[in-house]
Amino acid sequence: MRSSLDVEYSAVGEGLGMREFWLYVWLRRLAVVAAHIMSLGLVILTSILSRPGTSLFSWHPVCMSLGFCLCMTQGILLFSADGSPFCFKSRKWKVRLHWFFQAVLLVCGATGFGFMVASKNKKEHPHFTSWHSLLGVATMASTVLQAICGFFLLFPKLISTHSFPRLRLYHATCGLVAYLLATITVISAMFSDWFQALVKGTIWYIFLLLPLFPALVVMNQITSAFLPKKKITS
Repeated sequence: MRSSLDVEYSAVGEGLGMREFWLYVWLRRLAVVAAHIMSLGLVILTSILSRPGTSLFSWHPVCMSLGFCLCMTQGILLFSADGSPFCFKSRKWKVRLHWFFQAVLLVCGATGFGFMVASKNKKEHPHFTSWHSLLGVATMASTVLQAICGFFLLFPKLISTHSFPRLRLYHATCGLVAYLLATITVISAMFSDWFQALVKGTIWYIFLLLPLFPALVVMNQITSAFLPKKKITS
């Protein structure tokens, strides 16, 4: 069955001259490369700030950033032809790698959630009293939902043939919602007392850009792949 990501024609870049077109292509590639670097950089910086092992809570930001900032981003961007290190691999290989990243994401998310609950129980603090925690629950729920859609796509014999294209669209849409929720959750964490006590001034605004830019790249990739396409007619 033909993949929805195999684009026959896209209106993006239509009407550009040859020089503008290649400039546009290179800017897209630079944006994808930058998204890869930023997602990795955010995990490294978060790990440095958290100092994992110093407390139960210290593992929460590490696990969540590793799962949602790195694995989730890489699992989507590997399907991009614009600067992804996996662009020369077959689609079957990319799907397997996508599932690996998503599996690690779910493990990291569950582990980070567990450390947060354990930390609050130890300190006898109430649960789910902040916007960050509520957004985190919504993010986890949407991530599990898109994983269920992905499971049926991985084993298409479990569903009817007519439902396959629609389920692929649902999977992409739910994945985009989950990614945007994850981005908002990460940004909300930057307004927490813990984070603002460690990061102040200009550095705080740099941190703010680290999850935002990959989110824009991911959103552009998914919407460009799943917007209605039209064939070129002679």
